[in-house]
Amino acid sequence: MKSYILRRLLLIIPTLFGIMLINFVIVQSAPGGPVERTIAQIQGHDTLVTGRVGDVGRADVAPSDSSSTYRGAQGLDPELINRIESQYGFDRPAHERFFLMVRNYLVFDFGESFYQEKTVIGLIVEKMPVSISLGLWTTLIAYTISVPLGISKAVRHGSHFDVWTSGVIVVGYAIPNFLFAIILIVLFAGGSYWDWFPLRGLTSPDFHSLDWWEKILDYLWHITLPVTASVIGSFATLTMLTKNSFLDEIGKQYVMTARSKGLSQRGVLYGHVFRNAMLIIIAGMPAALIGIFFTGSLLIEVIFSLDGLGLLGFEAVINRDYPVIFGTLYIFTLIGLLLKLVGDITYMLIDPRIDFERR
Repeated sequence: MKSYILRRLLLIIPTLFGIMLINFVIVQSAPGGPVERTIAQIQGHDTLVTGRVGDVGRADVAPSDSSSTYRGAQGLDPELINRIESQYGFDRPAHERFFLMVRNYLVFDFGESFYQEKTVIGLIVEKMPVSISLGLWTTLIAYTISVPLGISKAVRHGSHFDVWTSGVIVVGYAIPNFLFAIILIVLFAGGSYWDWFPLRGLTSPDFHSLDWWEKILDYLWHITLPVTASVIGSFATLTMLTKNSFLDEIGKQYVMTARSKGLSQRGVLYGHVFRNAMLIIIAGMPAALIGIFFTGSLLIEVIFSLDGLGLLGFEAVINRDYPVIFGTLYIFTLIGLLLKLVGDITYMLIDPRIDFERR
């Protein structure tokens, strides 16, 4: 197993490099980068922006420079354009910027945000508690409900219980979590009916002045609607995955042999079937965690005004904040690749018949 783990760890290096290279090319080729954004703000006489690149006034306006490659740069002093390029590192060729970025990322130096005057690591640490709260509760509730429900559906396959629960699950799966979030807001957050839950943040403004038990209740009060909306999609998928996995194992020969020996239904189900049927669910857990923690919560965070990692990434893309875009991409991709390896190792530990190293 050691040699297998070592090979997988070494494989992370070219995989991560390829992902960063592809995204770098795509993002850099998209119009509206930080230089063009700053030029547009200067043309609109944004004093904060002009202060960052130097004392820029109307004296910087020169005859139109038709050779400029930036949209909206006509009429600006070429020296000013050069200062803006230098500020954002665009005074170097693209390949130099890429390899400099990779070299810094190898030592976990992700630089500072172009617009928020904070380090990328500082921003991630600042936003992470919100996404972790949302992700942990979503994962816990989804697995707590979906696994027992999937087992019950497999055991009662074809019954009325299986039919009507499947109908509920299909409806839940068909409704996107962001649309369900809007429905919850309309119903329970003062939209059109009841005003039972808050609509913004994870805590109240007076949170720090509350007693410890009031803080717990206040936190749960704020997290209820976002978590409920997040659980819907993962709940449906995980339930059907559990059911199909158990159905596949229940029909195998070893189950019939165990029943012929006089074992009870519970003994067969949890003593023999459960371990094998849970393999596919465990194998898919790393991908599910990445989806729930880093990507699945984006629209939920936007709708409920939760300042987490999803919202951070969305705003970075909109603002062309390259250090935040590539820094978060690098960190999340590395975590995802490591979690994939953890999933495979867990797979082998649970089922000794599986040996990736020998294969």
